[in-house]
Amino acid sequence: MSAVVEFQAQVKDGMILIPEQYKSSLNPAKNVRVILIQQSGAQPDDANFLKGLLENPIAVENFVPLTRDEMYER
Repeated sequence: MSAVVEFQAQVKDGMILIPEQYKSSLNPAKNVRVILIQQSGAQPDDANFLKGLLENPIAVENFVPLTRDEMYER
């Protein structure tokens, strides 16, 4: 009989950590089937999005920043 369990985890040093609540139900003598789905299409939350932009700024050719007056012009 098969049991299906779904959880989210991060990959650390090529390893996926199994949450504690599922470890006891695993039989170490049997193999498990693993299907990986990376959520690259998910919308990032604002904090991580801004952090990512600060760490990896987007270079725009011929970019000219706005002056203070242009920023507040209505």
